[in-house]
Amino acid sequence: MEPDEDLDPHTDDLPLRANTNHILVRHYVLDLTVHFDRKVISGSVVLFLEPCSGSGTTAEEDAGAGTKEAGVSQGAFVCRFRGVDEAEDGTKGLGESPTRKEKKFGARERDAPESQALPGSGSPQTAAETENIQSSHSWETTSDGDFTLSLDCCDLDVTKVEEVDVTPVSATSGLQPEVASEWSGVSSVNPQAAFIQNLISMPSSRWRQKLQLYLLCSRALGAQDGGSLHFRRDRWSLQVRKKGVPSPQEFPRALRICYETRPAGGSVRWTKDQDNRVCVYTAGSPINNRALFPCQEPPVAMSTWQATVRAPSECVVLTSGEEPTVPIEDGDTCSLIWHCYVTMPMPASTFTLAVGHWRQVTAENPPALERGARDETDCDEAAKLCAGPGEWAPADLMSGLGSSISEVVKGPLLKTGSGDQTARSHSALRCSSLEDEGPFSVTDYSGMADDGISCSHGDYPCRFTEQSARSQRVIPHRVFGPVGLLQKAQMGVLKLLPRCLAAAHTVLGVHPFPRLDVLIVPAGFSSLGMASPHIIFLSQSVLCAGSLGSGENGLSLCGSRICHEIAHSWFGLVIGARDWTEEWISEGFATYLEDIIWAQAQQLSLQETAEQSDLKALLRWRRLSDELQNSEEALQILRPNMENTGRVSESGSSTVKHALNPDKTFMQVHYLKGYFLLRFLASQVGEKQFIDFFRVFVKKYHGQLILSQDFLRMLLITFPDIERKGLTLSAIYADWLDRPGIPKVVKWILLSQSHQGKGRKRKRTEPKVNYKEVTSEQLVMLLELLLEEEELSGATLRALQSTYNLQNQDAEVKHRWCELVVRHAYTRAYGDVETFLVHDQAMGVYLYGELMVQEDPEQQALARRCLSLVQEEIDQSARRVVEEMVL
Repeated sequence: MEPDEDLDPHTDDLPLRANTNHILVRHYVLDLTVHFDRKVISGSVVLFLEPCSGSGTTAEEDAGAGTKEAGVSQGAFVCRFRGVDEAEDGTKGLGESPTRKEKKFGARERDAPESQALPGSGSPQTAAETENIQSSHSWETTSDGDFTLSLDCCDLDVTKVEEVDVTPVSATSGLQPEVASEWSGVSSVNPQAAFIQNLISMPSSRWRQKLQLYLLCSRALGAQDGGSLHFRRDRWSLQVRKKGVPSPQEFPRALRICYETRPAGGSVRWTKDQDNRVCVYTAGSPINNRALFPCQEPPVAMSTWQATVRAPSECVVLTSGEEPTVPIEDGDTCSLIWHCYVTMPMPASTFTLAVGHWRQVTAENPPALERGARDETDCDEAAKLCAGPGEWAPADLMSGLGSSISEVVKGPLLKTGSGDQTARSHSALRCSSLEDEGPFSVTDYSGMADDGISCSHGDYPCRFTEQSARSQRVIPHRVFGPVGLLQKAQMGVLKLLPRCLAAAHTVLGVHPFPRLDVLIVPAGFSSLGMASPHIIFLSQSVLCAGSLGSGENGLSLCGSRICHEIAHSWFGLVIGARDWTEEWISEGFATYLEDIIWAQAQQLSLQETAEQSDLKALLRWRRLSDELQNSEEALQILRPNMENTGRVSESGSSTVKHALNPDKTFMQVHYLKGYFLLRFLASQVGEKQFIDFFRVFVKKYHGQLILSQDFLRMLLITFPDIERKGLTLSAIYADWLDRPGIPKVVKWILLSQSHQGKGRKRKRTEPKVNYKEVTSEQLVMLLELLLEEEELSGATLRALQSTYNLQNQDAEVKHRWCELVVRHAYTRAYGDVETFLVHDQAMGVYLYGELMVQEDPEQQALARRCLSLVQEEIDQSARRVVEEMVL
């Protein structure tokens, strides 16, 4: 089928072109080399394929239209998740930005996905767009009757696609042809297909051998007889055929794709860190990883993967792998080779990569580093930054990576939490027990029985079945960042991380992943945070505010953000949305849970927890109300596909509604409206009972993809009283998921002190004598109320600034302070505005609009100056929005 024939050119939808109903990628082996000089990543990816059971579809049938509901995948799932991405109040001024101009972009001109003109839009092709159509010379010689493998792909230069000859591996593997009856016909004709099928079907108890065989197969040569396959790449997909092969059953089972990324590809961000050192990381953009490697993007395409990454020896490589990686030397070159893998089936979009000159944050980082030391890191130092991996591949599997290979780091083996996995211990791999911190659990959410619900997912090494994982409150964790931010990361992230991990375990139970890295990403990162398996990206905007003596209050934004991202391990990663348009399933849940986990980490009393929760609800209500007034109604709907949610075409392809709409990038409705829905449901059943239900839901659905109704139906079955009161599935759809806005009739419930009336009374507390002793949330509320005042004198603003030291508060407070400065033209604090726009780029986008809308020449000059200072490092989609306001 033509991959773009059913696109609506008048929408901003992202096409998912992989024909996942016909054939699935079960495993990827990536072999990548990072080239900072050219800003590209080159290499290959080997795909191990399995035709869908019963699939006998020919190419002619592939073109058929129609819809079918995809079955629940037996894996884990969804795109990487941003923690509340932009400033949570970043919706102010949404309706004030200039109308978006019509644009025509070529592939080589674009920097981020929303700049792309959709195929089929009728716009004349530029020269660059013409270049984006690529094919092998023999593509035209193939027949339309040949089966076509469609992969999601853009901004990649593909040089070769070939069938891999796995005969030498199969001959020496000892893997017997024990294929299921449905494959018996294939095995007699194609022993290679039978071998790959047996490899894919190996039980999880043999995961180590399985990874070794995948790696050996990926190093095999291309098939000599017709090994080079025919391919064509257009705007959104890579299409592969083998001449004379009419069905997925007969299609090759192992393919190697040689390719190179492009400097402006939307999945990869080339930039400099806060120390002005080059780095690169996967951007987590709306197009996910399709500009990093050809893959299957639909959520149902679950797979495992392993990767080899070559990078300069002075760099650290961080990935979303199950064990912390240790580098090995690449022969006589100045590069190191890093290996990583996952054994849990995950979507290709969860593969995460970051390469840079980062240092590990430890409790002993010397102050000298903060004074600007910028020593080059040699190979040995680079190795010391990371705890090593387990020996997941023996030495003979490393042959071919270099003529002289030796491990850089040695160390004793340490048992981790997944089956027989082992990892090399390292003093920097922190695994705090918190046993010395006294009683931790203020609210005991952990009383649910751990038995009675078995895994419902496919076969993989699952932590939920391990007794040791149930008691592991704090998983091994590390924190990385640029040298200049090590002290702040030490004061904030490293200090809070074990507390937040332990709190999350208390609330939700078993940690789904065996370890966690946290990276402080460059200033141009467009989000406050982004969660992937085993790794979290955090913006520098969430680092602790103020001085060393500022206390716990300066850690509020950092702590709540960490808790938000940790919550995604359960909702968003180990349980994912089957339809990407239902973002509230991840973001609404993480926003709701961050308050509960953060209160637990702070060891707040019940009264303090209730007060903090109510104040945050009020702030979010104000934010959501502002957003709903200044955005398109179509973007306010949590289930925009409504009754078609979860449905795909006959081939398995689909589109993600509004994914490429640039306005949606800066909206928070799926975070906030989803949060309020969950808060409303909790008010109906009781918060503790609601969290207990979460734990049961996770046990039932971990490792699977869900739709809204899976959660809601189980909730209604568990709490039948609320359905008898009229809160039915159809009512929740009508009031919350399928319409813009938010039900007004429940506003009083959302904003009431819902913890009252549940058998306890609050004690009246006397006001504090020192009015300066306010929390950051209270300070944010104060400034928001002051923003509603028509006039504030310079003396008032000066008193505010000196009393509360506003320029040294957290980024949420500073944002409101900057709005006050701009609103009332308080010129003495324009320096605070400039500092904020330069250092808190994830939050300041619409502050540019405030500067321009006042039509004050000095403020407009300030906006232009700030843009000129950050234009090389700011996220490209954010830059386009700002440029529309400023230029």
